[in-house]
Amino acid sequence: MRRLALIAHDNKKVDLVAWATYNRDALARFALIATHHTARLMRDKVGLEVEEVLPGPQGGDAQIAALAATGGIDAAFFFVDPLAAQPHDPDIRALLRVCNVHNVPLATNLATADLIIPALAAGSTGPEAVG
Repeated sequence: MRRLALIAHDNKKVDLVAWATYNRDALARFALIATHHTARLMRDKVGLEVEEVLPGPQGGDAQIAALAATGGIDAAFFFVDPLAAQPHDPDIRALLRVCNVHNVPLATNLATADLIIPALAAGSTGPEAVG
């Protein structure tokens, strides 16, 4: 089963919950992994089964980056707050870099997430899936 990572900065968790609720049926077709608080929100608010890693600031972002580097995730949905400084910014940047280096689809906002999820649900991540 393909695996998706779900992460959101604190100010974007409400957006991720709303997006995941709307896309619940599509997301339920995947194995999901998320940082600590995001995983709990997905379980409690959306009703999705989610594997949990550490909180982002305690290494959860780095754990997901390691999965991206080793083929352990098929896509990442990381709702980033571009207006807030993050104390664990190096881990965040590493995750973004690893997704780019290893060609892992990465959505950092609602608009991109809305474009990526239908392609993943259809079983494709290549250029032919979009458009």
